[in-house]
Amino acid sequence: MDDSITTQAVSDAVASLYNTYPFPPEPILDEAPPGYNWRWYWPTVHSFCTGAAPASSKVRVLDAGCGTGVSTEYISHLNPEAEVLGIDLSERAIATATERCRRSGANNVQFRQLSIYDVDKIEGEFDWINCVGVIHHMPDPLKGLQALATKLAPGGFIHLFVYAAIGRAEISLMQRAIALVQGSQRGDYRDGVQVGRQIFASLPEGNRLKQRERDRWAMENHRDECFADMYVHPQEVDYTLDSLFELIDASGLEFIGFSNPQVWQLDRLLASDPELLDRAKQLPEKDQYRLVELLDPEITHFEWFLARPPYPQFSWDEDAALLSAIPTRNPCMEGWPSQSIFDHNYQIISLDQTEFEFLQACDRHNGPAADQSQASVADLLSQSGGSLEAVRQMQQRQLILVKPSQQT
Repeated sequence: MDDSITTQAVSDAVASLYNTYPFPPEPILDEAPPGYNWRWYWPTVHSFCTGAAPASSKVRVLDAGCGTGVSTEYISHLNPEAEVLGIDLSERAIATATERCRRSGANNVQFRQLSIYDVDKIEGEFDWINCVGVIHHMPDPLKGLQALATKLAPGGFIHLFVYAAIGRAEISLMQRAIALVQGSQRGDYRDGVQVGRQIFASLPEGNRLKQRERDRWAMENHRDECFADMYVHPQEVDYTLDSLFELIDASGLEFIGFSNPQVWQLDRLLASDPELLDRAKQLPEKDQYRLVELLDPEITHFEWFLARPPYPQFSWDEDAALLSAIPTRNPCMEGWPSQSIFDHNYQIISLDQTEFEFLQACDRHNGPAADQSQASVADLLSQSGGSLEAVRQMQQRQLILVKPSQQT
């Protein structure tokens, strides 16, 4: 069969699934969505990728494979100066996304029913592309990623998310079992959900597939939309670390790093044996990643940033550069103002008194309510106390965002 015909047939099947079960199934609210995701906030994305906050928040954003618009809505509200476009194959998903953003007052976003393969129909380029949980459902993921790369402006960033094969081994087995039982009825997604639930109910206690579903996924999979997306999807490519980097290398873009870097630290797995940990850290970076993948079969996905060079890169190792930089408190935190907060990753952390006072000074002088954003790190240290090294650590922990003084 001709490749184009096969691609269209798979794309049609994927669209049919999401027209049957629009995804994600989060409720529509009459207000901005609660909380945050730092990967959906341009200043923190730019800071993670370059080391510094951006000079401007007026960016063009593409949410590629936006589904029912949950991510698009967040991007819109978190980045009110941005121009946001969401695209998806599914007509019902786009209709839901449009209504979601209308109801919550996200007025800087538009939607189009469009395949990622057809992004050349969109005029212009984008500073930032979000493509989470999408290309692994395309018949040719590399072709999809390369299509997106053509729409990424020089100096732009793309955030991607694909499934990991090792952590989804039990899911893959159940997908194949459901398809086998369905036989000629495969493609009837409601039947697939029913068959899948019957299989899980029938399996004996202690069965590995049943246990994995109950322990890891059952809470979200009580919704048929989630169950269908996980177990009866017509197209899925799961990646290993090796095949992931083959995809990245062929994309024509530059790998910046995993957007959950704490997962890829060997310390969390081997810290109890310092000698072994030191030996493992002598491995090349990719081999360190491979070791984490092998030692932690709970990793169910890869998430990472790519860039189209050239893009700026900032280091705050030099004291003079950091002292003259302009800091702002990262708004991606919950519980502020308090010395016990949730940080950008929703991890509970305790701020010491000098950190707390420095963040308060950031708000007073460089926050949204301040008359101007001109107070430097040196200025704020003179008021709040603390050390330059403590400020450097706060930047590395994403408690503050900094930009060179010449950008102000």
